[in-house]
Formats: sequence, structure tokens, C-alpha cells
Amino acid sequence: MLYDITRTVSPTLHVWPGDAAYSVTPILKRSEGASVNLTTLTMSAHTGTHVDAYYHYEDDGLHPAEMPLSSYTGKARVVTISKREGPLFPADFGHVNLEGAERLLIHSWVSDLPDDQWPPVFPYLSVELIEWLAGLKIILIGLDSPSVDAFDSTELTCHHTLNRYRMVNIETLQLRGVPDGDYELIALPLKLDLACGSPVRAVLRTL
Repeated sequence: MLYDITRTVSPTLHVWPGDAAYSVTPILKRSEGASVNLTTLTMSAHTGTHVDAYYHYEDDGLHPAEMPLSSYTGKARVVTISKREGPLFPADFGHVNLEGAERLLIHSWVSDLPDDQWPPVFPYLSVELIEWLAGLKIILIGLDSPSVDAFDSTELTCHHTLNRYRMVNIETLQLRGVPDGDYELIALPLKLDLACGSPVRAVLRTL
């Protein structure tokens, strides 16, 4: 069984405030005599469910085309948390065993929001949590929140800490209706050069 854990990309999808909204411009139309329908897409590299490339926050960081593909596919564990806002710490995962998880997908209340609504508050990572997960050999952290850092963060300490441990992240997942447990994750970034991130079609396959 497959669970689609991707936000639908449409013109009504809420993006990071100030970022480019998704739009579709028709170039050719069959209804006007063309042989095909042809469209041009305008969107941010961080539209909907997406991965951050290291270049997003490091001038010498990797672009999506260079990010390690093996990190984005493989065993993943979905865990539901109760905290609605603020930094997440190891104690927020005291109700689960994360040994052998490899990839952690964090399910919060944000997954209950429709695609056109922005969360006024959301849970995000902490340096302590990232370091603890790195010690457990976690290589990917995914959230349904729009960022691994606080909304108003300018230092982006969690982003930089992920890079330091060569971990990768996925943001704005849609985990509503997905039971906690282990799955196979497939969430490959596009092979984009020069970009700072990439939308993904993220799915979970039951084991």
C-alpha cells in the first residue's frame, strides 16, 4: 500500500510568506489549434513538500542535483507528537523507540491543515534533538511543519546543524491518516543544478 504524503501543488497552496506562489501559464492550447497543450510553471524551489539543499543556507553547499539520493529513499519511521509549537527535544519522543529508524518523519497537528492555510505556530527542531538523532544514526528528518527552524530565525542553527552531521530534511509533509510505524520512504529531489531546494513527490510504502 502507498501513502501519498505530499501537499498538492496548486495556485491556492500556501507558500512561505513573501515567496513566489505556484502559477501555470499556457503557452500553447489545443483548443486554439495547437497540436499540444504546453504550459510554463512558475514556482519557488520550496513549494509544498520539498527538500532543502545545503546551498539553501551555505554558500558552498550542495545543490539538489548533488544531494545524496540514498538519503531520500529507504526505511523511515512515522512518529506522532503532541507538541503544537516551539522546539522539539529528545523528551518529546520519550513515548517511542527510535533505535534502527534510519529516517524520522514527525507527524504533528499541522498535517490537519488544508493546503491553503499557513500554520500560525508550528513545532520545529532543536540542536539538541538533531545531535541526539545523529547519535542514533538517523540520516533524514521530515516534518509537516514549513521549517526545521523557528519562523523568525535568521541564524538557522538547525539547518546548519543538519549540514554539520550531513543529515537531510524534508519540510511541509502531509501525514494526515498515516499510522505511526515503519515504512519505505521514496522522496527524491529533482536533479536541479544551481537551485537551493526541490519539490518532491513523497510517498510511503508499507513494508
